[in-house]
Amino acid sequence: MSDYGRAFHEYLVSKGVAENTMDSYQRDVEAYLNFLEEHGCTRPEKAGEKEVTEYVEFLQSLGRSQATLTRNIASVRSFYQYLILSGLAHSNPAKQMKVKKEEKKLPQILTQQEINLLLSQPDVSDDKGCRDRAMLELLYATGIRVSELIELDVSDLQVKEELLFCRGTREGRTIPVYPAAVSAVVDYLHRVRRKIAPVYETALFLNLNGNRLTRQGFWKIVKGYAQSAGITKEITPHTIRHSFALHLLENGADLKDIQAMLGHADISSTQIYVQLLDNHMKEVYNNCHPRAKLG
Repeated sequence: MSDYGRAFHEYLVSKGVAENTMDSYQRDVEAYLNFLEEHGCTRPEKAGEKEVTEYVEFLQSLGRSQATLTRNIASVRSFYQYLILSGLAHSNPAKQMKVKKEEKKLPQILTQQEINLLLSQPDVSDDKGCRDRAMLELLYATGIRVSELIELDVSDLQVKEELLFCRGTREGRTIPVYPAAVSAVVDYLHRVRRKIAPVYETALFLNLNGNRLTRQGFWKIVKGYAQSAGITKEITPHTIRHSFALHLLENGADLKDIQAMLGHADISSTQIYVQLLDNHMKEVYNNCHPRAKLG
């Protein structure tokens, strides 16, 4: 079955699929192929709608979310498109497969006080804390995605201009960085990175072994500091991105400027923060107005 997986990977590469999407599709398809093999099917081109349905039901029995199910179906559908293009299959058994659309939840947001509390957790007197403070400050200063943060190179930060170049979108984008975040990164560069970075390494943020930091590594960092700060909200690294956008909107930033900084291709992706702001204002009103709770 590994031959199918390798060939599918080459197909995704030839299509220019983004690395994160490719990793997800590859992982999903390998899981599907393993499922087929465990159920006696060693040639996926012979599988039909029955097998695909059974696989989706198996994922549901594991408690997978609707979003995960939808992505898995898309991955399997793409795999069969590859088989058809390669002449190995004549039809796509996942073509008509659909999962009931999950109701979109509004993202979790940290207040300005919670952000300040989170950023104050790293002990900047040690190497790890110095690096972590720089990462958290830069993430909140720019609203970039975690995948974009770990892909940054040292040359992407223009210290004097207080600008960051992010390659996450097709053309890349340049984002302003507030002075405190620039200072935190410069401190990390001078005190920590220069000690641990191999001469050939271009990555901005490294683990303490001198290798480029991973998404999983950064997720553990954020989770640890959220716990030490006593923040009970369910926080992911993406929460900081959402908080960045809402706080800008609260302070009068134009939605199109926020869209550009976030790297959203469509303004509709950015408009969710207008709804978040409305909800936040209503919550503040209900909690703070002296007569709001009178019956």
